Amino acid sequence: MLKKAAEDLSWLKTSHHMEISELAFELGADIFGVADLDAIRGYPVYPENLLESFDFGITVGVKLPDPIFDLLPESRPVYSRYYVVANDLLDNIALRLSRYIEKEGYKALPIPASKVIDGLYWRSYISHKAIARAAGVGWIGRNLLLITPEFGPRLRLASILTDMPLKAGKPAKNRCGKCKECIDHCITKALHFSEFENYPEREEVFDVDKCASKLKEFAADPNIGTMVCGICIKVCPWGKKNKA
Repeated sequence: MLKKAAEDLSWLKTSHHMEISELAFELGADIFGVADLDAIRGYPVYPENLLESFDFGITVGVKLPDPIFDLLPESRPVYSRYYVVANDLLDNIALRLSRYIEKEGYKALPIPASKVIDGLYWRSYISHKAIARAAGVGWIGRNLLLITPEFGPRLRLASILTDMPLKAGKPAKNRCGKCKECIDHCITKALHFSEFENYPEREEVFDVDKCASKLKEFAADPNIGTMVCGICIKVCPWGKKNKA
């Protein structure tokens, strides 16, 4: 009986996974994955009981066109515009996937692609990157961004928390090797070298205040108007590899 129940659950997870992933790609996602939330239950979340009702985290990603990054810094106003457009697309995908999940009888909470919570020191409800890494679609690079084999860091992310039985991936380990391109080219010198495999302590490798100060300058520029920089994304070899 236990073996039959396990087989039924496995079949259910696979079936749901295929349905949700197909819908995500139909809606415009370039990246899809599922994380077992047990892999990130020690990470900062808001509120503290955010994960109590959920078992899995769905990650969806949308890639931005390569020339947006290749032409930086001159293309920063273009990057600013399509950063917002990509976030809106991701929020739309997350909402529609969540509605589908609820119609199937499960709970779903879409987490906005870009939403900093006041008082949380430049953090959101939960880290999209942590969910994506736990899902195995990419790893955390030395620029503290998600890096995927397909697109490098040239994408935006959103997440959905759910109790729908799904087939989870395995957490990915850092594959940056000895590369320090993002550290060497950071215009604020906010990134610091560290050897790590999984998800580093942010304060050890990243000076949030230095980066945020420069992003605020860009947001105040009427030609840009959004807190975007993009240099550490531009120089990442994994993003350039995709073009080759």
